Amino acid sequence: MGSIAEPLHVDPFPEQIREEDAGAVFVLESKGTWWHAGFHLTTAIVGPTILTLPYAFRGLGWGLGFLCLTTMGLVTFYSYYLMSKVLDHCEKAGRRHIRFRELAADVLGSGWMFYFVIVIQAAINTGVGIGAILLGGECLQIMYSDLFPNGSLKLYEFIAMVTAVMIILSQLPTFHSLRHINLVSLFLSLGYTFLVVGACIHAGTSKHPPPRDYSLETSESARVFSAFTSISIIAAIFGNGILPEIQATLAPPATGKMVKGLLMCYAVIFVTFYSASVAGYWAFGNKSSSNILKSLMPDEGPSLAPTWVLGLAVIFVLLQLLAIGLVYSQVAYEIMEKKSADVNQGLFSKRNLIPRIILRTLYMIFCGFMAAMLPFFGDINGVVGAIGFIPLDFILPMLLYNMTYKPPRSSLMYWINISIIIVFTGAGIMGAFSSIRKLILDAYKFKLFSSDVVD
Repeated sequence: MGSIAEPLHVDPFPEQIREEDAGAVFVLESKGTWWHAGFHLTTAIVGPTILTLPYAFRGLGWGLGFLCLTTMGLVTFYSYYLMSKVLDHCEKAGRRHIRFRELAADVLGSGWMFYFVIVIQAAINTGVGIGAILLGGECLQIMYSDLFPNGSLKLYEFIAMVTAVMIILSQLPTFHSLRHINLVSLFLSLGYTFLVVGACIHAGTSKHPPPRDYSLETSESARVFSAFTSISIIAAIFGNGILPEIQATLAPPATGKMVKGLLMCYAVIFVTFYSASVAGYWAFGNKSSSNILKSLMPDEGPSLAPTWVLGLAVIFVLLQLLAIGLVYSQVAYEIMEKKSADVNQGLFSKRNLIPRIILRTLYMIFCGFMAAMLPFFGDINGVVGAIGFIPLDFILPMLLYNMTYKPPRSSLMYWINISIIIVFTGAGIMGAFSSIRKLILDAYKFKLFSSDVVD
């Protein structure tokens, strides 16, 4: 593994400064256990985006689909493990980092890296917040359309309802205060996965199963672009981009606790990701929608599974989306409250409570407005994966590990890390190009404040 390099520089984010930092003291308070971290991680990674996996498989086929899913799983677990090791090392050296941007700037010794990470994180977290509200609105619309087929309510009205609920829930003051919500979220993810898998099996074994075709696109260039778009989608599904902030919620010393949380999270990932991918792609092949629930509830004709099963799955998805929106908004809150809150006043003092209510409400209104205006979730997911999650989750952890632990250049670990950096940099560039190309090709379907989510 090589010798551990002792820090040669002063911690640029010392503890005494952090004690005056309301974002750190309030939002990222360190009181959690390893299982709380596991709940947060699972909510950050295992979300309704797993219902997009059959759609990702249609651009890859069975063989490449399984290969990419397994590779992404192994690489992300390895990546998050390395990141937790770097954070543990810094803590032992007296430099505990609670923010991704501070860790990157400290280890890499570069001021611009601080701003690079904060911009990428802000894009990811706001994008996920918008996507959670958009999908939540779509869930409400699905239930409403089933109950009132000729109803007059539009998608943006359901988005406004979800935004109102998110404004209320966003007032939970700290990341740690979400631990019980995120435990429920873990069970919800298992619940809707099993319901959807059962629905796909029911549809595929019925007297009139949907036609199944597993062939890829005929044009070689189209196949290549579709494959890289699918890789970007899988990367986005495995990504989280907030592991240091989650580790920050652990009561010190945090050493070793995050690995246990990761093992809990990846046990859930193994069960949900593979079952949803196999069942959905098996049932619908290359006609899989970007949300497999849409394939099970076609616009034309009856639902392909019992209505109560699909209805319960939609309710579970809706409830978990609220938890996901809350988790990914924590970075925005700690950035805002670092400046707006006074650490010398109480968490619920009027001085801190009023700015918190105003700022968090405005942030959620912004996310809700963008969700209503830009309902192109499937295409945006691929762009976010390539541009955001790949640098933060597939490249920086390996670089940070090599810079911190300095494994010999002759060691296997050094070259594994370098290989992952090179491969995923290339995949990120190609994925971004492919995803943006698909966004442009689908642009004719886009309508601002449309009542239809574009696949």
